[in-house]
Amino acid sequence: MVLTDTHTHLYASEFGEDRDATLKRAIDSGVNRLFLPNIDSSSVSGMLELVKKFPQNCFPMMGLHPCSVKENYETELSSVEKWLGGQEVRFYAVGEIGLDLYWDVTFFAQQKQAFRKQIELALQYRLPIVIHVRKAFSETIEIVSEYKGRGLNGIFHCFSGSLEEAKQIVSLGGFKLGIGGVVTFKNGGLNEVIPHIALEHLVLETDSPYLSPVPYRGKRNESGYLAIIAKKVGELKNCSMEEVAEQTTKNSIDIFGV
Repeated sequence: MVLTDTHTHLYASEFGEDRDATLKRAIDSGVNRLFLPNIDSSSVSGMLELVKKFPQNCFPMMGLHPCSVKENYETELSSVEKWLGGQEVRFYAVGEIGLDLYWDVTFFAQQKQAFRKQIELALQYRLPIVIHVRKAFSETIEIVSEYKGRGLNGIFHCFSGSLEEAKQIVSLGGFKLGIGGVVTFKNGGLNEVIPHIALEHLVLETDSPYLSPVPYRGKRNESGYLAIIAKKVGELKNCSMEEVAEQTTKNSIDIFGV
């Protein structure tokens, strides 16, 4: 059984004391493929060090997180563009990018500009996008819909919305829902969504070190907990965890091309 964590920040400081051991636990639990989203220029070196050390398991993305869109966002975008256009590293997606109205609305106009710019880069380099969206679903769908029919694809990371929102994402064509620890939360709401969305539209993720599944909720998350998420999705879809692992890994291959 091969599980794929399509979104983990394993390079983060929270893993500074036991990063290698954390990755080993993940591999031992069947999670052999880990996709690493970038945040901004400060996270690149740590991410690439991890990729260099574990090239068979860790696959990097390149992007500017909406919460990192500040006064210097154009400089940050130039860095993203330089990395994507370079020959040193293969990136498997433009991410994580998107819109966030939860933490700070000061630079929301700039967030939208950065989002569109990075979508254009994804189209230029024929890469999928990995979308962060929080408290800005309608605005995000509006922007992504502008590119419908141009071959844009990717993942709506950390999906925790309604069935109607899930159907809107599916209707875009080429996009998957990233399902993480929220699926195990008693009042997370995904128990009302997952049964009605085909496995072909789902990928699994942890977003570690954040959003740990039950029974680890409130503690540091790690990719090894992905099996808990897969098991819960299987229960909601009335199928085996192995079937969930096989289909969601296939879906990740369709998105990332590896």
